[in-house]
Amino acid sequence: MTNSGPVLSPRALGRAVLARQLLVERVDWSVLDVVEQLVPMQAQVPVDPYVALWSRIRDFDPETLSGMLERREVVRGTLHRATLHLASARDFLAMRPLVQPVAERGFRTGSPFGRKLAGLDMDAVLAAAAPLLDERPRTKAELRSLLGAMWPDFDADAIANGVAYLMPLVQVPPRGLWGRGGQPTLARLETWLGAPMDEHPDLDRMILRYLGAYGPASVMDAQAWSGLTRLTEAFERLRPRLLTFRAETGRELFDLPEAPRPDADTPVPIRFLPQYDNILLGHADRRRIVPDEVRALPPSTLWVGSVLVDGLVGGAWRVVDRGSTSTMEVAARVKLAARQSVEIEAEAAGLVTYLRSSASGHEVRFVESIGPR
Repeated sequence: MTNSGPVLSPRALGRAVLARQLLVERVDWSVLDVVEQLVPMQAQVPVDPYVALWSRIRDFDPETLSGMLERREVVRGTLHRATLHLASARDFLAMRPLVQPVAERGFRTGSPFGRKLAGLDMDAVLAAAAPLLDERPRTKAELRSLLGAMWPDFDADAIANGVAYLMPLVQVPPRGLWGRGGQPTLARLETWLGAPMDEHPDLDRMILRYLGAYGPASVMDAQAWSGLTRLTEAFERLRPRLLTFRAETGRELFDLPEAPRPDADTPVPIRFLPQYDNILLGHADRRRIVPDEVRALPPSTLWVGSVLVDGLVGGAWRVVDRGSTSTMEVAARVKLAARQSVEIEAEAAGLVTYLRSSASGHEVRFVESIGPR
């Protein structure tokens, strides 16, 4: 804890991250520029990046992102926190080596698979898996069958999942395409992109990118975002290039000198976020986005579509299909002003029409509550 730097309220920190996450106003940027600004994008649910970009890009055409996936300009694969993300090809090649320790830790201690495979030479497994995946993309079921036959004394499902944790892989189309889909089918990152991962990955650059998208932020925030630990040394290296602030808790915050820090009273519009969104997972201290009354709810209730009201999570949403009509259900989690209800209804109508363009009818309905999917 330090006494250096001006104190920033949670509201001021929220406005800063909203501006950097392109949620104060929609932009006319290219899809690639937005994806790289968000560095990277949550993609556990295939439709989530499309919702996230719809809320950030004016007149976003989902087929643009689909085309970029097919052309391998962007990819979906395991990255930060050993979870599925979407990133540009160049960002993935640069960042995947940096978060390899996170994937290895997830396999060894964060999942049951490492325990089940105690005594198995995982280097030999990865060496056997590489040519299989280079031959053609494969599902986990295929890897279970092929690799399980080579090591019959070990759990075949754990072997396939161990490969998915430890080897830099991507999920290939049609998985992740707009209006299409398929089983998660895996390819090696470098083979799929036809390019090597960075031999000398730059941790400092990744932290600067993080601050440009999520700052002002603490060391603990950056660790929560990336899954990495012991980042204090890197922040100290960067200190001469950064500004410092304090949160109301007293924790030191770092930021890029040129990054936007709007006034705490800057008005922000209603925004709909996907089930998982960068802005909800980018900090250890989420009070800048999640108010006390929502943080007090069971943690699982946060992992549905979120509605930002005055820059904070103030509601939840989901689409329910009944026959040929698609209904956007919205549940408020804070008290709404009449104007805010009208704005929510308008934004919800736009999103349900976008998500269900083939439905013959669309409607918006306010409901009491929405639980986890």
